[in-house]
Amino acid sequence: MQLTVNGKVREVDVPDDVPLLWVLREELGLTGTRFGCGRALCGACTVHVDGKAKRSCVTPVGAVVGHEVTTIEGLAGDDGLHVVQDAWIAEGVPQCGYCQGGQIMAAAALLRVKRAPTDQEIDAVMGASICRCGTYQRIRKAIHRAAGSDAK
Repeated sequence: MQLTVNGKVREVDVPDDVPLLWVLREELGLTGTRFGCGRALCGACTVHVDGKAKRSCVTPVGAVVGHEVTTIEGLAGDDGLHVVQDAWIAEGVPQCGYCQGGQIMAAAALLRVKRAPTDQEIDAVMGASICRCGTYQRIRKAIHRAAGSDAK
């Protein structure tokens, strides 16, 4: 089957029901999308499908055929890092970093639909992603920083 991942058409030979997460990691070598819980509860596996945040651990690969999948590796553009990535660095968000790819993808999807989210809107979206290091205050600050720039 053909998948469009990070703007490139890729051919994979897997059953339709294989989780997208495993296709990204094992077939395509895109290891920035992480396995956390396997039940769509933690958010470490978050990617964009047609610009919307999606938990790849429970998304069958067959469901994304004909759609644009973006992973953390594809979020930055030719002109540099995505504004959320820049804000993450500026605010010193990551500690261990394990969940950060999913956190960044969730934040970028939020800013795509809500240009200047409130603290409550940020908490509602980002609270669905688990950061064991507890950097939620810095995550919120980074999202506000990114919202103040020209979000992509």
